[in-house]
Amino acid sequence: MSSSAFETRYGFPRSDVRLSNWRQAPWNVWSFRHVCELIPTARISATPGLVEEPPVDAESLLGEEFSVGGERTTVADILQRTSTDALVVMKSGGIVADIHAPNFTLQSRHILFSASKSVTSIVAGVLHGDGLLDLDQRVPHYVPELKSSAYADARIRDVLDMRVSLDFEETYQDPRGDFARYRRAGLLEPVAPGQAAETLIEFLSSLKKGPGDHDGSFHYASPNSDVLGLVVERASGERFADLVTTRLWQPLGARQDAYVTVDAAGSARSGGGICMRPRDLARVGEMMRLGGVANGRNIVSPEWVRDTATGTPAGTWSAGKLAEWLPGGCYRNKWYQRRSDSDAFFALGIHGQWLYVDPGAEMVVAKFSSQPVAVCNDTKRLNLALFDALARMA
Repeated sequence: MSSSAFETRYGFPRSDVRLSNWRQAPWNVWSFRHVCELIPTARISATPGLVEEPPVDAESLLGEEFSVGGERTTVADILQRTSTDALVVMKSGGIVADIHAPNFTLQSRHILFSASKSVTSIVAGVLHGDGLLDLDQRVPHYVPELKSSAYADARIRDVLDMRVSLDFEETYQDPRGDFARYRRAGLLEPVAPGQAAETLIEFLSSLKKGPGDHDGSFHYASPNSDVLGLVVERASGERFADLVTTRLWQPLGARQDAYVTVDAAGSARSGGGICMRPRDLARVGEMMRLGGVANGRNIVSPEWVRDTATGTPAGTWSAGKLAEWLPGGCYRNKWYQRRSDSDAFFALGIHGQWLYVDPGAEMVVAKFSSQPVAVCNDTKRLNLALFDALARMA
């Protein structure tokens, strides 16, 4: 029997892609672009009628050479080595390059994974500017269901900066721990026989406090960002997807709908489930580069953007697990800062999702990938080297 068009295109039949393997290679090349076929989603609506411009040819950029670790390489080589699905480069407000892997088009949407956290933070900043969100308030003020959890005495500021004392570790390979429970609660993996189904808020309410007080050292934990999603819903009185639509997506001038995955109760996976087109992601970065302005209007306050890009929490970054690949870095409002050798700041998600903002170079880079390994420090360094090289290119 001859292969279907799908199998010819991707190298496997559609029936091979399941909830149990969608984040694994080779299936992730397709699934990261079609999450809505695997997990329930809520729509983030763009303004109808906005027209996207044609793609910008990047053939000459692909052959550009630069050095990494003393060895000469090219943009094309680094894109291949980092399993790139799409790359958009903006310089001084204009798109200068669109690069797409096979079967990826201007209309394709891709999951952001943890870069979603940075989008959620922007919405929190909007509400803070409106006086609807008090960063010094405790989480249960907005989400009473969490009053008996680790978040009972955590401030919104602790949640934003990943400084919640939480008995939780992001152990991607453990099928039985709390991280696996977390994925199942978000409908990212199937519930195994004999396991109880949970909603996100049920899972979050079960989390216990770790050693020490909140407001201490940086401790990366994705559930904090789903808590932030619940907080902005309660503070605004709107569902997360509707709030992102009216306060970010449509004012931004996004050209196509985005969407966010939801759990069985309809709660958004604001910590990792947003999916969008690469050009629209780049527009988010350009808005941040311009101090919160898009289309001549302030979406989020310049003070919020300045704090995100340069603010320094008192917690010790160097003692955390991420200091190995980002020495001298910092984390503020769910964005990373390079600090030691650049004024760039960025959003980052597993499997190679990036939104990189370099104010000094007037550059924004949006990058989607389907890296086979969720977290790899060497690959992160390759991406940072690529962004540095792009900043130097005309």
